[in-house]
Amino acid sequence: MDIEITHVSKQFGTFAALNDVSLTVHPGELVALLGPSGSGKTTLLRIIAGMEQPTMGTVLFGGQDLTGHSLRQRRVGFVFQHYALFRHMTVFENVAFGLRVKPRIHRPREAEIRGRVMKLLSLVQLDHFAKRYPSQLSGGQRQRVALARALAIEPSVLLLDEPFGALDAKVRKELRRWLRGLHDEMQLTSLFVTHDQEEALELADRVVLMNNSVIEQVGSPQEVYDHPATSFAYEFLGHVNRFDCRVEDGKVAVCGGEIVVPSGTVNGDGQAVAYVRPHDIEIFNGAVMAGQPAVVRYLTAAGPVAKIELSLAGDGALIEAEIGRAQLHALDLRVGQPVYIRARKARVFSAAMH
Repeated sequence: MDIEITHVSKQFGTFAALNDVSLTVHPGELVALLGPSGSGKTTLLRIIAGMEQPTMGTVLFGGQDLTGHSLRQRRVGFVFQHYALFRHMTVFENVAFGLRVKPRIHRPREAEIRGRVMKLLSLVQLDHFAKRYPSQLSGGQRQRVALARALAIEPSVLLLDEPFGALDAKVRKELRRWLRGLHDEMQLTSLFVTHDQEEALELADRVVLMNNSVIEQVGSPQEVYDHPATSFAYEFLGHVNRFDCRVEDGKVAVCGGEIVVPSGTVNGDGQAVAYVRPHDIEIFNGAVMAGQPAVVRYLTAAGPVAKIELSLAGDGALIEAEIGRAQLHALDLRVGQPVYIRARKARVFSAAMH
């Protein structure tokens, strides 16, 4: 099922939660709505679900205009952040709920309900917990029950609002991997809301990056990370060092390096902002051509990548760098050690675009 959102806006009084948003989601795609709090991502999800109605614009499912239709009429499965399970019902009854409340003419027979529920519980690896109550389950298990309940009505679209937000880091990572596998098996058109960059980049086929009620960029995880379209996208997606600089003759001097600015990326010469990823900062033990002196202020070598914080000589600005463990040992870095650094590459935006 494809979804087409066209020029959707949403006002809550004088507050614009969404401003002229358009987006197409392809059949079988897993799409992340990513952005900071207040960016409009949850409002957009609720409008797609039919839980909110847009002030302007249309929502089409499979080419059919369903703008005024409810969640049930759209056959949407919705998974809430805090599960929203019925505490007085067993796991089985929670999953069966959406089937039991259907109008009599559309309600499956009891044997069919039982078969479908048990099949779903097996799918989410909880068939042995059918008679338990939500209070007897872990957070990760409750989230899987919520997902099975959403799937029970055989939705055309699956929507998830911060599905892993209430879980600890280890369980979150396990469930992410599990959900990706489930999605690939079922091939449902799915959208999920998150403010977690790693979650969006790891799970989604495409990422929709939102900020201040609009869509900043849409693309594959690799596209939005490697080629951010705006300065906000660069700052929000991963760690980055920010430098005020000046473009002269199509070049900028940034962190001890001279970077050639691709044509068309800035509005001619003038004030600009350059962004350098921590892994694009080179560190040298001795003086190098065009290198900038700095001092190691902090370092941690837990894991395969060493994270280093440096202060620039002169203004004392703090810079984050990342290098491999082998390079760390070769440089023999210590806190307080003077070094030279250089930007390997940078992305430059005109100051007016920032």
